[in-house]
This record gives sequence, C-alpha cells and structure tokens, in this order.
Amino acid sequence: MSQQDFKTWNSVITGLCIDARHKEALTLFFQCLRSSAVYKPSHLAFATILKSCTAFLAGNLGRALHSFILKQGYGSCQVTSKALLNMYAKCGAFDDCQKLFDQLSPNDPVIWNILISGLSRSKKHDYNVLRTFWNMHVSQEAKPNSITVATILPICARSRDLDAGKSAHAYIIKSGYETDTLVGNALVSFYAKCGLLSNDAFSVFSNIIHKDVVSWNAMIAGLAENEFFEDALALFTSMVKGHLEPNYSTIASILPICASFDRNVAYYFGRQIHCYVLQRIELSSDISVSNSLLSFYVKVGQVAKAEYLFWKMDARDLVSWNAIIAGYASNGEWLKALHLFGNLTFAEKLLPDSVTIVSILPLCAQLRYLEVGKQIHAFVFRNSFLFEDTTVGNACVNFYSKCGDIEAAYLAFCMISRKDVISWNSMLDAFGEQRCGSKFLSLLNWMHREEVTPDSVTILTMINFCASLLQVEKVKEIHSYSIKTGFLGSVTAPTVGNAILDAYSKCGNMVYAHKMFLNLSERRNLVTYNSLISGYVDIGLYHDANMIFKGMTETDLTTWNLMVRVYAENDFPEQALCLFRELQALGMKPDALTIMSLLPACIQMASIHLLNQCHGYIIRSCFDDVRLNGALLDAYAKCGNVGCAHKLFHSSNYMDLVMFTAMIGGYAMHGMSDEALGLFSHMLNLGIKPDHVVFTSVLSACSHVGLVDEGLKIFYSIEKIHGIKPTLEQYACVVDLLARGGRVNDAYALVTRMPVKANANVWGTLLGACKIHHEVELGRVVADQLFEIDSDDVGNYVVMSNLYAADARWDGVMEVRRRMRNKDMKKPVGCSWIEVDWTNNVFAAGDCSHPQRSIIYTILHTLDQQIKEPVEF
Repeated sequence: MSQQDFKTWNSVITGLCIDARHKEALTLFFQCLRSSAVYKPSHLAFATILKSCTAFLAGNLGRALHSFILKQGYGSCQVTSKALLNMYAKCGAFDDCQKLFDQLSPNDPVIWNILISGLSRSKKHDYNVLRTFWNMHVSQEAKPNSITVATILPICARSRDLDAGKSAHAYIIKSGYETDTLVGNALVSFYAKCGLLSNDAFSVFSNIIHKDVVSWNAMIAGLAENEFFEDALALFTSMVKGHLEPNYSTIASILPICASFDRNVAYYFGRQIHCYVLQRIELSSDISVSNSLLSFYVKVGQVAKAEYLFWKMDARDLVSWNAIIAGYASNGEWLKALHLFGNLTFAEKLLPDSVTIVSILPLCAQLRYLEVGKQIHAFVFRNSFLFEDTTVGNACVNFYSKCGDIEAAYLAFCMISRKDVISWNSMLDAFGEQRCGSKFLSLLNWMHREEVTPDSVTILTMINFCASLLQVEKVKEIHSYSIKTGFLGSVTAPTVGNAILDAYSKCGNMVYAHKMFLNLSERRNLVTYNSLISGYVDIGLYHDANMIFKGMTETDLTTWNLMVRVYAENDFPEQALCLFRELQALGMKPDALTIMSLLPACIQMASIHLLNQCHGYIIRSCFDDVRLNGALLDAYAKCGNVGCAHKLFHSSNYMDLVMFTAMIGGYAMHGMSDEALGLFSHMLNLGIKPDHVVFTSVLSACSHVGLVDEGLKIFYSIEKIHGIKPTLEQYACVVDLLARGGRVNDAYALVTRMPVKANANVWGTLLGACKIHHEVELGRVVADQLFEIDSDDVGNYVVMSNLYAADARWDGVMEVRRRMRNKDMKKPVGCSWIEVDWTNNVFAAGDCSHPQRSIIYTILHTLDQQIKEPVEF
C-alpha cells in the first residue's frame, strides 16, 4: 500500500486476531506504537489486542495496556471494558476482575457472563461462581440468559451439587430456555455426570428440538461415563443413521466404548468405525481421530494394526507417539517401545512430556536397563516442566526401586517438590520390598509429621510389610488404625479386611484371622476364604482348612490348589488325586501351582505313571517355571527314576540353585556320589552360591558311599570358604559319615564339640552307628542323652534293644522292653510298595492279603534257594 493510515493498521491488527495470529498482531501493534508518535489505536483495536493478550495469558501486558487505554480516554468504553474484564478473568487476576466489574454497569448480562466464565475456569472458585449467579438472579438488573446457565451447569456437575443444578433447571423451565440447544446440551452433560441418565439426562436430550452434534456427543459420553456401553453404541448407531454426521469428538468418545467389550467384539465394532472414518475426508485427515483409532487398536491388542496406522498418518503429534509407545509397553514389546522413544527424541525432535516419561520408565525397570533409566532421569533434570511434575517424580521412584537401587529411589523421592500420597506409597513400597524396617518406619513417621492422609494403598503397604516380617503386634496396630479411620467401613473395606486377615494368617495367629473372617461376614469373597484356608494349611490345621472349603459356595483354582496341597502334604495322596480330577471335571484348567501341589502325592504313591502324566501336562501347557522343573526333577529322583531326572536336568534352559540342589539330592539318594560331587563342583565353577540344602545333599552323598575325607573337606568349607554356619542336619550327616567309616569315637567327639546343643536327629544317628559297630557302652551313653531329648520315638528303643541283644546283654534288652511297655509303645509294621501296570501293590510285614501272594511266595522261595546254593568257580 502506498499510503497507510491509522484505520489501515487497526484493520490489519483486527484481521490477524480474528485469524488467531496473535503473536503477529501483538508485534504489529507495538511496531505501530514505536514507529509513529501520533498513532492512536481505536477502541476496537484495543479490544482486539486484549484478546491476543488473553490468548497468551499475558496478564502483566494486559494490565499495562489497561493503563494505556485509560490515558487514551477509553476507560468508559463498553467494548474495551468488556475485553479488559475478559482478559483479567481468563488470566486468573480475579481481584482486578472484581474491581473492574464493580465499576461497570450491572445491567448488561454479557458482563456478568464474562465474570462467571472467568471464575469457572478454577475449581477453587466454584462457590464464588454459584454465588455470583445467585446475585445476578436476585438483583434483577440483568436477567441470566442461555449462556449464563450453560456456564453454571458444568460447575454444578463438577462439584456434584445436584440441588444447585436442579434449581438452575427450574429457572431454565420458567425462563423458556428448555428447548434451547445450548442449554439442553449443558443439562444433558450435567445429569449424565451426576449419574442420572434414564429419567433425567435422556428426558432432556429427547426434549431438545434442534439437536446438534454436541447434543449427541453429550448423551453418548454420559452413557459411556456411567458404563452403559451397549446403550452408548446403540445411540451412536442411531446418530449415524440420521441426518447429523459424527465429528472428531464423537469418534473419540465411541472408540473407548468399543474397546470395553470382549476383544473380538471390540475389534469388530472398531473396524466398522474405522471404515466409516475412511469414507469421510474431514475425519480421516483429523489427527485427533487418528490418535483415537491408534489408542483403540492398542487397547484391543492389535499392535500391528496400530503400528501400520501410526506410520500411515500424514502428521503425527506427541499424542500419537505416546499412544504407540504405551501400546508397545502394554503388550510386552518393550524393546520396540524404547526404540520408538529414541526416534521421538532424536529423529522427530519432539520434546517428550510427562506421559512419555511415565510410559517409558517402567519399561527400563522391566528390562533392568538401569543406565538407560538414568539417562532419562537426567533428561528430566534438564527440563523443569518435567522435574516439577509429581507423576514423573513418582515414576522415577518406582523405576529405581524396581531396579533394586533403594538409595537412588529415596533421592528421587526427596527431590519431588509436591509429593502426593502416591509418592509416599511408592517409597514405602520400595522400603517394604527390600525389608528396610527402620527406614520404612522413619518414612511413615515423616509422612505423619507432614500430615499426609494415608489412603487404602498406604494401609495395604503397611499390612504387607508387617506380614513379611511376621510382626503380629504391628498388624494389630494397623488393624486398630483401620477401624478408627473408617477404612473397614468404606468401599475399600473388603480389600483392607482381606489383607489384615491374610497378614494374621501369615503370622500364624489364626484366632485373630478367624475373628476377622467372621467380621467380614457380609463382604466375604473368594480372597477372604482363600486367605483363611492358606493360613490353616501353613500351620498344619488341615481339618479346619477342609471345613472352610466344604462351606464355600463358590471356588476358584487357588482354592482347589490349596486343598490339593492339604491332602498331598497330609499323607492322603489318593484324596489329593481325587480332588485334582474333580477340579478338572468342573472345567478348571490346572496351572503350574496345581501340578506342584500334586507332585508330593506322586512321590508318596511312588507312581511313575502319574508322574509321567504330570510331566506330559507340563509340556503340553508350555509351563516354563524353574521351580516347577526343580520339583518335577526331585519327584522323579524320589520315585526311583534318576535317569529321567538326569534328562530333565540337562534339557532345562535355565539352571539355578534349585535345579542343582534337586539333581544333587537325586544322585545322593541313589548312592551316585561321584555324579553328585561332580555336579556340585560344576555348580561352584558356574559361580552359583550354595545354600544349606545343597550342602546337606552333598554330605549325604558322601555318607552313603563312605567318602569320609571328601565329606569332611566339604563340611569344613561351609564356614571357612562360604561363610555359612553349619546346621544340625549337616552335623548329623557328618556324624553318619564318620560312623559309616568306622570312626564312631570321632563322631561322638564331634557331637560333644558342637557349638550348639545336639538334637534327637544327631544323637539318633550316633546311636545307629553304635549298633552297627557293636559299641554297647558308648551306645548306653548316647541313648541316655537321646531319651532325655526325645523319649517317645519307638525307633530309638528298638535300636537300643537290638544293640543289647547283639552283645547278648539280655538284662539290657529286658530293661528297654520294660520301658516300651510302660509307655505303651509298639514297633510300627514295616511296609513297602511297588507300582506294576499302573497299580500300586502294598506289602506289610505279616500281611498275606495280596491276591497274587502264592506266586510271589513261590518266586521268593526259589530266589532264597538260589542264594543259598554254593557258588562254583
């Protein structure tokens, strides 16, 4: 333009503001002020430029412009005054807003609406909003219009003030705004958010004469929020069939509803909506619609579809990247998520936000990528908007605690400027997991000093911590606190109550556990019953566990697993097997724990056939549990099939201490000392740290074949090399080792020099050695010690009687038998069994009830004769 006057500049500035080019408008405005001393903006230019200040929330700049407006003489102009009022309201300068409002004419409803709208932006001003609306209504200077009530109703919904909302609805009816689309939409949203759908929200929705897309969206969103998913989907279908077309907001509301159904059904509906979107260019090109589809495919597990859609998008924003990263993370593709995170930060030059960080840090914890997590934490340090975000701080605490770096977790916790209850819970959980008792209690005291109110998660963390340390008194304290603070009377009562019951059970206090069970009479669930049964099982009260089980109307696999374990560990293998078959008949699929519970029954029955069936089921079910493999290996060894145990051990992908211990124990049981010692040496070469169990197995192997020197060398290495104090069971093995090697006196000397008092097992082992080597006098000394500790074991009396008899000390025999008669003791009947053609054959001393006894005795007689025949060379 050859000539540019003030009117031209004002028009250009106004045009820039209308096009939302606020930065350019502000720049041009101040250039005009600097370049021309006589430039005088019009009142419309001032009103327009104040909108740009509002867009940037530039309150200080707006306040400076207010001063300039007054100097230019526009202080009484309604247009600029309204723009200033709106600027102060939107920028949160409520004191300035109120002062200016008091100076303006109260007869204009627009001024009231600006004030109400500004106050409504902050949740803490909800009361002031309602009070301002009330003042507007009672003053009768300006009548509230449709915009006023449409602004008020969301505040009523947010504060769940049903009475205020209904009062506003009454005013709407009186004023004739009921059929107004804007007001109707606000009413629908209000009733939906308050959970009043069928008789209120839907009634208002039906009365809206000219429904727009917002009306349908409000009703669909309301149904979704109240989990009426099928109704929401049906309403969406009706909308599609009508004359109104869904917009991006409709699609964003309906896709999460589809994802809430069963995955196959959800995928079917979601694909239909995707097809609908592709047919409409304005929807398919909208980035928010693509992001909604992306999130939908992730939620239904269709990661490949989500990935394809992501790379086909014309434009991707941070929401898109966050959605696909979270999708990879939630579906177990952790490395892909990390790789994509790298692309986001380096290739796309996008700055990750708190959602990105909160999604990626748990992956680093899962993969134990401590260094990668530290690099992300360093990135958080460099960006204040992330460093000051509480959710990011909480994610850092969880990351370090999951990686086992408790000190770093505590430092991350201390650096959270605005700690919420989740922050405290995360740190408490970290200390609890690592059993840092003093630190846990100190943090709890700190939390109390800061007056942070514990929630149900805090209570559960405290209960689990006390249960892990078996501190029943602390559990009682938490129980008392839960009653006082009302946690046992709230919606979280079953969860907290079950946790307290479980804690009492783990601490072995079944009296309190049962009382808690009775107190939860109206809120019992499967967890309640299973916790009580588990407690009874752990302390050996099998009858009580069975009584609870029989009284249950509903069970799950956990219940059945516990009961199978009850019978298997209580020497009732047949009943355990029957229970296992019964749970299968009910359509339940046994898991790894079920099989592990059944294996002791296989061992008791010495049933290789049943063991093979269990093994086959493990293979078919693809159970990859190292503990289960170790238990199966142990079962094969104890059932006499050390060959299968050997194959299972060498075919295992992961060999830990449990596997080595089971295999070494199997070799020891079958007298294969060379194999046991060789495997033990191999285990040490691999750097696996031995424990008491494996040492006992190795010493037992040495004892069975009389490897005295090797056994003593291993025994002395327990404390000298590995820094572990030998147990009484290991002392008993060494006593047996020395005795089998004929060094009975050395064995007795070892027992007398033990740093701890010998138990019945040690003395019993030594007494057995005295019998083998006819050490009668030493046997009497040992027997006296043994009878003082355990006077009710009939086996010890039988050994002593046989020792006297072997030395023709009949007076000693008579004395021992007299003691047995006085205690009413009887030698238990010897018993053995063998599995032939999948059937167990049991034999007891003096029992002639076997149906094939004649054939058995004939063969035994033949074998006896062959043994007695002289051997010819």
